[in-house]
Amino acid sequence: MKKTTATTLAITADYRHFIEELKARIASTRVSVARRINHELILLYWDIGRGIVEKQQVLGWGESVVEMVAGDLRRAFPGMHGFSANNVWLMRQFFSEYSTAGFLEQLVQEMRKERTQTRRQSVSQLGWFDDDNKSAEPSDILEQRVQELLSAVPWGHHIEIVKKVKVPAARLWYLRATAGFGWSRNVLLNQIKSGAYERGVTEKKTHNFDDALPEHFAEQADEMLKSSYNLEFLGLRSAVRERELEDRLISRLQAFLLELGYGFCFVGRQHRLALGTKEYFIDLLFYHRFLKALVAFDLKVGPFEPEFAGKMDFYLNLLNDKERGSGDHPSIGIILCAEKDDVEVEYALRSKANPIGVAAYQLQSKLPGELKGKLPTAKQLADLVRVEMEDVKKVEHCPFSQEKILLKKPALPKRNKNP
Repeated sequence: MKKTTATTLAITADYRHFIEELKARIASTRVSVARRINHELILLYWDIGRGIVEKQQVLGWGESVVEMVAGDLRRAFPGMHGFSANNVWLMRQFFSEYSTAGFLEQLVQEMRKERTQTRRQSVSQLGWFDDDNKSAEPSDILEQRVQELLSAVPWGHHIEIVKKVKVPAARLWYLRATAGFGWSRNVLLNQIKSGAYERGVTEKKTHNFDDALPEHFAEQADEMLKSSYNLEFLGLRSAVRERELEDRLISRLQAFLLELGYGFCFVGRQHRLALGTKEYFIDLLFYHRFLKALVAFDLKVGPFEPEFAGKMDFYLNLLNDKERGSGDHPSIGIILCAEKDDVEVEYALRSKANPIGVAAYQLQSKLPGELKGKLPTAKQLADLVRVEMEDVKKVEHCPFSQEKILLKKPALPKRNKNP
């Protein structure tokens, strides 16, 4: 009996291992099949949209042809979804929008930028740099690149991007981010709503990367940094202690990593650094896989102060000396604060040798258009916050105060009844 029991247990363990391997293989295959199906479906929709557009241009067909095509396709393939008149209209728009000169020009610029960065990274080994940015892109290669990019994004995502994003450069950015990060449809919608493109690309960023890093690495670090970070997912509606802000970010780490962008890997919170008999702690420490550098975050519940830059510069010196890995680039610091004055930041960073960026965070969404003019202006609120922060600083110097805390919300000015 003992032998039978041992054999049964051995078979059970082997069987479980066998099943786990099968499950992993099936899951991997399902993902591959889903991607392949999406790839073919997007190319099919692209061809349908292109066919309609070209026939209308060459043969002068009117708009009614779209409904005719939709009806004939539904009758020919009654068991296949996706051929409603509305969806066929979207296919036509899909091809038209991504065939415009504006979108193609943006894609060409990105292709050239990628090649330039690749060459700059290898220039130290090759000893030369050949910039062919003015060379024209062959039309067949450009079309292939367009189809590769579009086919990596699900159809539902394309619908949202076409409907909600009108700037060609922004469309390209959201397409590449969706394909690279694997955003779900809801995540994409939230990123569009929070203005991720504007905060990551077009809005002014404050840092000293150009002075503290090699050119090609400074460009990549700039792309990593956002002008501001949307922390609405934390659910905060009032000022909090820095430790509470840190606790919230850790509890919603997945959402925070998503907001930071692709490539961030979490190392730890309150990361300890020792120097002699003293200890220092970094609020949040990450490693960026593509920059190949440690990224330290210092969280501040109030506005930026020049001394924050000196503290971060000190932390980065310790990180580089004690924890920077072989082959890693210099560590990067990001000071995340409630608000910042760009001129003040530029002066504070001017003398710092280490790469430091300063960004603000948002705890609530921006006001919808219909509320503009009916609530206090940004300047009114900023003035009130500055007055309130002066009171807070007085409290911080009290020996009984161990953490920086905003004690109360500033009173808002009364709004006019007639906006």
